[in-house]
Amino acid sequence: MTTTTLVPERTPASSRPGDGARAVPPPPLTHRAPALDGLRTVAILIVVLYHLHVPSFEGGFIGVTVFFVLSGFLITTLLLGERRRTGRVRLGSFWTKRLLRLYPALLALVVVGLLLWNWVGDYKGASFSALEAAVIALSYTGNLFRSFWDTTQGVFAHTWSLSMEEQFYLVWPPVLVLLSAVRARRRWVLAGLGAVVVGASAASWASYRTPGGGATPDVYFSPVLGVVPLATGCLLALLLDDERVRVRLAGTAGHVATWAGFVLLAAVQSWIDDDWTQHAWTFGVLLPLTGVVAAVLVGGLVSVRTPVSAALAWAPVSWFGRRVSYAAYLWHPLVIALLGTFAIGAWGKVWLVGVALLVAVAAAYAVEVPVERLRARVREARRLRDADRGARASADRPGAPAPVEAAAEAAPSPPARAEGTGPVRTDATS
Repeated sequence: MTTTTLVPERTPASSRPGDGARAVPPPPLTHRAPALDGLRTVAILIVVLYHLHVPSFEGGFIGVTVFFVLSGFLITTLLLGERRRTGRVRLGSFWTKRLLRLYPALLALVVVGLLLWNWVGDYKGASFSALEAAVIALSYTGNLFRSFWDTTQGVFAHTWSLSMEEQFYLVWPPVLVLLSAVRARRRWVLAGLGAVVVGASAASWASYRTPGGGATPDVYFSPVLGVVPLATGCLLALLLDDERVRVRLAGTAGHVATWAGFVLLAAVQSWIDDDWTQHAWTFGVLLPLTGVVAAVLVGGLVSVRTPVSAALAWAPVSWFGRRVSYAAYLWHPLVIALLGTFAIGAWGKVWLVGVALLVAVAAAYAVEVPVERLRARVREARRLRDADRGARASADRPGAPAPVEAAAEAAPSPPARAEGTGPVRTDATS
């Protein structure tokens, strides 16, 4: 049956074996959604092209909006899934995993940026010394400094978006746990998130101040505007937690959502020109609506298979989004700052993009992959330890099997895992 509160969902009657009714699709991310990894690839590429000032990509900054929507959707979906499976959400474990997933790569970037600061530190202006900029980046406060104090951190300035996401990770999960604990009705939670989206959009419009010299307005980096696409992604996750919505999106509605979201997102990116910073409605209307369009696209991608989802799920595209997109976001400004003056003409930008992507791949496999392997070894050691404890405890009971046999039964060797079948990665910029 369909639940109206934020509690674990029971298996609906219509999806039980032997029932002739239409089967209910499982909750999102029950299986990996490679099309979302492909969407990450598209998002990071248009961000890189925007930072390189490639013609027709003046609207490439909306890639960050797409990342925020993905982050809100993925985090909320995984938290709801954990509660559905276990009846609770372990916030400490969630925060630890987020930190271990994101922080080593950021720390590596900051170390290299400090070493190269004399050559790259003043990229697009720096209001702070090298050490101050590094502390701001590592403390995830860049968005606050950029929006409230009109400052920038040079080559670390782009870490403002990471700050926005980390602040979201600190606030939203406890709120969701609290709402689940009080058995809040889903419709009221959806209404609350909708009010946040509308209210924050209106506040962003009202707080807009026309910048001078073509600079980006402070409101763009503000948590007030940043929460809009994040909350939109959360809203989508809660909608798809309802089996009735999943049933509808598994049909024609899912195909319409996918194509409409894809076409509209491409249209917005192409339509924006280089004077977007001069209009209040860019921040009060356009960017919030872009988040809604991105959510519509994501909803379609996780619900039905279409030519769009098939293209985004193509192995090379999906691999890049899953494995390299976070590193690409972190490292491309440093590469541009270091080599941008040598990239003359169209071909210069082509090779500069190529270098940035190669550096991202190298960084991902030099930092992120070893950290993930270490975490996997730690998890395996814990699993074996727990299995051994269980085997010894069972051996103390009369008639229990020998400890070695019990341990073998309790801890079978895990099967080999194919590339891309691991846990869903939940960071927006990876």
